[in-house]
Amino acid sequence: MSEPVRIDVWSDVVCPWCYIGKRRLEAAIEMYRAEPDSPDVEVVFHSFQLAPDLPTDIDQSALEYLVEHKGVDESRARAMQNHVTHVASTVGLEYHFDNARSANTHLAHQLIHFGAEHGSQAEVKERVFRAHFTEGRHIGSIDTLVEIASEAGLDAEAARDALETGKYASAVEQDRDLAARIGINGVPFFVIDGKLGVSGAQPPETLLDAIEQARTL
Repeated sequence: MSEPVRIDVWSDVVCPWCYIGKRRLEAAIEMYRAEPDSPDVEVVFHSFQLAPDLPTDIDQSALEYLVEHKGVDESRARAMQNHVTHVASTVGLEYHFDNARSANTHLAHQLIHFGAEHGSQAEVKERVFRAHFTEGRHIGSIDTLVEIASEAGLDAEAARDALETGKYASAVEQDRDLAARIGINGVPFFVIDGKLGVSGAQPPETLLDAIEQARTL
């Protein structure tokens, strides 16, 4: 029996293209699994922070973040958000940037590592994405993240303890260090079977081609 295809994904949970990339990867995997005799696929998510220096207590809208921290003109920032909202809708996602809150994502990534240890990494990742982009919840807040853990079927008190003690903080840093060694400077970024890297939220067909190519290397 063939070894499963391993796909390592670096992404940030406030990156709109990363959520789109997740959906497109899922579509590519579905197409791949439909092929005769295709091996299973294992997806492993890794932490990446687009803005690691943001204060942990920041309380700004996503629009204010683009304008004040990135220096983007407000009208251009709105146009960017409208564009990515449209693209997200093509893969079944609802983005509500009017409600989205900027956040330092270090704690959110710690929660995803907590989920991984308890067999729920993909579920936690999905719920954190949805909390930020669709529900307008503050994913930099421990209370919000504990609620998300509970919604994913995980023990809320264990999640709170892990976040308050920083149990998975080093795991986040290790992911970031590995990304730097590989040369990843933008997300989403996919590494397929440790052989082939794909940058950006590529169409499912492109990701499928990459999966198939990596299996021949």
